[in-house]
Amino acid sequence: MVKDIEVGGGERREIAKDYQDPPPSPLFDGEELGKWSFYRALIAEFIATMLFLYITVLTVIGHKSSTVTDDCGGVGLLGIAWAFGGMIFILVYCTAGISGGHINPAVTFGLLLARKLTLPRAILYMVAQCLGAICGVGFVKAFQSGLYNLHGGGANTLQDGYSKGTGLGAEIIGTFVLVYTVFSATDPKRSARDSHIPVLAPLPIGFAVFMVHLATIPVTGTGINPARSFGAAVIFNSKQAWDDHWIFWVGPFIGAAIAAIYHQYILRAGFVKALGSFRSSSNM
Repeated sequence: MVKDIEVGGGERREIAKDYQDPPPSPLFDGEELGKWSFYRALIAEFIATMLFLYITVLTVIGHKSSTVTDDCGGVGLLGIAWAFGGMIFILVYCTAGISGGHINPAVTFGLLLARKLTLPRAILYMVAQCLGAICGVGFVKAFQSGLYNLHGGGANTLQDGYSKGTGLGAEIIGTFVLVYTVFSATDPKRSARDSHIPVLAPLPIGFAVFMVHLATIPVTGTGINPARSFGAAVIFNSKQAWDDHWIFWVGPFIGAAIAAIYHQYILRAGFVKALGSFRSSSNM
């Protein structure tokens, strides 16, 4: 039985636990670069992000084209949110065992800060995700070129009536919700106790994406995924798409960092455990 350390009231106690925390990933691991599983994971992230952008941006374009002639036409804000959340649920379920199912540079960044993967893997994941996003939106434009250009290309932009600070805050909080859910759903403690329900991790992650979209579509169109915002901006390539594009990188990365720190050092008591280990070693 593995022991956990709890520090409180000047006492150091060991508590039995029924799960095993994986060791922190090194910053660099040259050996993984020579493994096929590493490149297979990159391909999985590329394909998953491409499919994610293709389905979701096509849904956005289809909705906007339907509402031109009928205000009640299209899938509505609720349908768009379901498209984003549903695709994340599906794709995380399909790729979690291969690449971890990140499909989002902000998620990758948060996991990097928590030392869940190496720096080279994180960088290449982000590159694969951005390239996949560009290809996914490119397919939308190829199949629906007229409607794509007419209805904004699914690009994230700051909506009228909202300041840059409001947009940045919405992206930070929305990404915090997503990445916090990712950490909680993939926590070794939860995984050990819920291992009989294999869909439990992708489900709350997809639902978090759905809920955040409901809240922030009216503000920024909902980024919370730099690859999604970047791919749409590259293919649509208008001044409007690039004007406030920094919000869709800075906001998600800040939100992911806060979520990683909150989960690892407060909820999982990483800081307290490290302090307890330091005190015990200094008393030897």
